[in-house]
Amino acid sequence: MTSASLWNDLKKALSGSEEDYTEVNLRRAIFLLSVPMILELVLESVFAVVDIYFVGTLGASAVATVGLTETYLFLLYSVAMGLSFSVTAIVARRIGEKEKDKAGIAAMQSVWIAIIASLPFTIAGIFYSRELLALMGADDWVLNEGYHYMQWMLGGNIVIILLFLINAVFRGAGDAAISMKVLWISNGLNIILDPIFIFGWGPIPAYGITGAAIATTLGRGIGVLFQFWLLFQGGKHIKILFRHLQIDWETIFGILKTSLGGIGQMIVGMTSWIFIMRILSEFGSQTVAGATIALRTMMFTMMPSWGMSNAVATLVGQNLGAGKPDRAEQSVWFTGYCNMGYLILVSIIYYFCSESIIGIFTEDQTVIMIGSEWLRIVSYSYFVYAWWMAASQAFNGAGDTMTPTKINIIFFWIIQIPLAYTLGKYFDFGYQGVFWAMMVSETSVGIYTLWLFTKGKWKETKV
Repeated sequence: MTSASLWNDLKKALSGSEEDYTEVNLRRAIFLLSVPMILELVLESVFAVVDIYFVGTLGASAVATVGLTETYLFLLYSVAMGLSFSVTAIVARRIGEKEKDKAGIAAMQSVWIAIIASLPFTIAGIFYSRELLALMGADDWVLNEGYHYMQWMLGGNIVIILLFLINAVFRGAGDAAISMKVLWISNGLNIILDPIFIFGWGPIPAYGITGAAIATTLGRGIGVLFQFWLLFQGGKHIKILFRHLQIDWETIFGILKTSLGGIGQMIVGMTSWIFIMRILSEFGSQTVAGATIALRTMMFTMMPSWGMSNAVATLVGQNLGAGKPDRAEQSVWFTGYCNMGYLILVSIIYYFCSESIIGIFTEDQTVIMIGSEWLRIVSYSYFVYAWWMAASQAFNGAGDTMTPTKINIIFFWIIQIPLAYTLGKYFDFGYQGVFWAMMVSETSVGIYTLWLFTKGKWKETKV
């Protein structure tokens, strides 16, 4: 590829390409899809890092509030991401079959599902935030001051679910550049509003930890409004018409049936994290803060890999729809090798610079020590995550969401949680034992998922 053609493809990737991803050169297709997906997720992770940076100035208990709230948000994310796997697979399959009208119907039905799915979380967030935080072992400051943060984040969760699902529609259709622009606007506003609402500015008072949640909800809400405008304007590959607004129960049940596995795999992973955080909270707020900062750091560095893996889901779905399973498989292998090379470089940085990285977000030496230790432990097998993400998205893109669910049940519920408790509490290794348990279980799940992918049964999935 010449520099001129690379530049032209980069411009197409950022502005939105009308290419048929079942026909164009495979590496070019991955490039056109993955560039906006990577940039979309990088900015999402930039916001997560900036958010924890501002919150970190409020103290360890404020950071712990974010970490404990995220354990419940992870349940929300599991529902949103599980549904988004189904939506991406179904929309991609319809686009691959050249059925754009059916793709539009599926897109609109996902919005109705999002609205209904948000209601239980809204009720829990508004009325039971203190009780939920107490259940996680929160300290007095979190229960008396920090619970407003959870009220805003869970109470306004509908903007989170809609962001996930509508962007999943655009990705499945191949309009990855639109998803990128939506999150750029949403998270760009978040970054601007965060310090304003946390520390105060002009007529806006300093809301402290609550201000972080207000800023996030406002930024995401504006992003959702932009999504709806784009849906009805029409992207390069999909457009919502007013007749699509009618509820189509057959399509809704089809999305829900396919999404059960996706929701299941995410709930298993997320609830496992809740138990992990509950175990870590036994060792104090500084341990929770260190783990929270380390997790945000890992999310930041992992987003490019997730971006390329999301491109795999689109390519697998569209190429299976077009009757090209071998091309779908090739996209997974190429992406996996690219991701592995990238994560090896990240691992080297983690190993040698972990304390400096965590030190960016806090001056608490104990928090720095705990967070940096997790990064060093992760560095030993971080490259395996590349294959875990690529292979999992191959299953999800094909619509086979049950296989990753079964894998997660074994490696997270049956292996990770008991191992973390045994090493951390029973053998008295403390938080180090928990970190090692996570490294062993997540390395194992990556290797096993790749092995199962090579069996090829995912190619036979019908959606």
